[in-house]
Order: sequence, then structure tokens, then C-alpha cells
Amino acid sequence: MSEEVLVIDKLTKRYGKLKAVDELSITIEKGNIYGILGPNGSGKTTTLGIVLDAINATSGSFKWFGETPSKAMRKRVSAILETPVFYPYMSAVKNLEIIADIKEASYDQIPDVLKTVDLLARKNSKFRTYSLGMKQRLAIAAALIGNPEVLIFDEPTNGLDPHGIAEIRNLIKKIANEGLTIVLASHLLDEVQKVCTHVVVLEKGKKLFAGKVDEVLGSSILVEIAGPEMDKIEAVLNKSEFVVKVERDDKMFIAELKTGIDSSAINKSLVEQGITISHISLRKKSLENYFLELLAESHDKTS
Repeated sequence: MSEEVLVIDKLTKRYGKLKAVDELSITIEKGNIYGILGPNGSGKTTTLGIVLDAINATSGSFKWFGETPSKAMRKRVSAILETPVFYPYMSAVKNLEIIADIKEASYDQIPDVLKTVDLLARKNSKFRTYSLGMKQRLAIAAALIGNPEVLIFDEPTNGLDPHGIAEIRNLIKKIANEGLTIVLASHLLDEVQKVCTHVVVLEKGKKLFAGKVDEVLGSSILVEIAGPEMDKIEAVLNKSEFVVKVERDDKMFIAELKTGIDSSAINKSLVEQGITISHISLRKKSLENYFLELLAESHDKTS
């Protein structure tokens, strides 16, 4: 049975006439990695700020571990919301000792968290000598001090090169495998797809979708189709009972098939009508496709 770690109920935050968060309701369950997705201004950072008691909500409520927020509860949650800030002239160990003092935690954890983030060999190096990726990994080490049950990240790979992004991605997976619940806000859809088990899509403070990443990616099948008789192919696809919708992409059609239908059914119907096909291939639906579709549908409803 799943355990609810965070329950957000009709959370709203107003700044004058602007609703940064608009009656948002989300449930975060233990042991998963949740990606909070949305364009700039969607309410991601504001929502995280509210559940961390850094921002006061206008209305609505939230509970951590089934309880109203308290000092004891906050020790079970750790967060990295901005660029890591440490003393540049101090070593990793000295910086983490300061974090441990703030959290009233033991120094005994420091070697373990440095090992987790692969910085043990550089424990005595000054922070200013670290690369951007190393600085971000040290921030994660700091977040692990005190044995939190939940880690919250806001754009954890911001500014990193592809190698640094891959390091943070693998580190997040490693931490999650140890049983921690992770919530991360990001605009990098590909990274969320690779890292997260669940996704929440926000726009203008409203929830457009919440569910498992696997369910999103497996919700439909996309098939690429091309041939010399493009007009005839388009006519068949538009009339087909197997097809949800058809789009033209460069020199081919992208057909979204109904659940349970595979490309062979489309191939067969085209061949039966004497239409020659030069290309037919499955295209895996990406989180980016789904995200853009959700935003487009949302805009259609409000326009």
C-alpha cells in the first residue's frame, strides 16, 4: 500500500491580480521520483516555496506525512532551490560541518554523503576549485545531511554541460534507489523522462496532468508513414478506424493509433487499397510530445 508523503489541496497563491498557483491539488507518494514540469511562470518554484514554508499561500493547504507542517516534520524534508552557496575558501568537509551544525546533525555522516556524491577524494579541496557539476553534487551532499526522507530540487541540472547533467541524473536515481522520495522541478523534458517515475504538468498555476511517466509514454503509438502517393495515403489515414489523428511532418505522415492497434493494421489497409509505401516505422512517443499537446489543448480551451 502506498504511503502519502505530501498532499497539496486546492493551493492558491495570488500576487495582486496574478494567480501564480491556482487551486492546485497534488499527491506525492513515498519512494517515487516526481518531475514538476511547466514553462516559465507555470508556478513550479512558487509551489515548492509554499510546501517548504518559504512562501505563504493565499488559500488551500498541504500536509507532510499526513500532518500539519511543524519543525520536527521539516527535518524530514531537505531542498536545493537555488544555485549552491558555500564558503569558497573552505573545504567540502568544513562547509558540510557548518550545514551539520545548522541541522543539528552529527559530523559522522559527512564521509558517507561525500562518498554518495563521489567527492570523497576531493573532500579537502576548497569549494572555489570545484567545477559547476561538483558544486551541484556538494549541494546534494549537504541536502543529505540529517537523513531526510524527501529531497526537493529546483532545476538541479541548470547550467550544467551534458556530462554534468548525466552525473546529476545518475546521482538522483542512485539516491532514489536507497528509498528517498524525490521531487524535482525542471524544464528539461528529456531529463524528466529519463529520471522520473511520475510527472505533474503545470501551466499558469493550474495542473494539466499528473500520472506515471510510463503511462504517458505508453498511452498511444505513433507511426511514421511515407510513399509516392502522399495524397492517397492521407485520405486512407483520415478515414481509418485505427487512427486517432494524423499530422504531416516534413516528407511523411505521423499517425497516432488507438490503444491496442499496431502498425501492421495500417500497413494492411494501405496495401489492400493498392497504395505503395516506401517507409513505415514506429516512433516512440516522448514526454515532450505529450507536454506540447497538453499545452496546445490548454491554449485552445482558453482562446
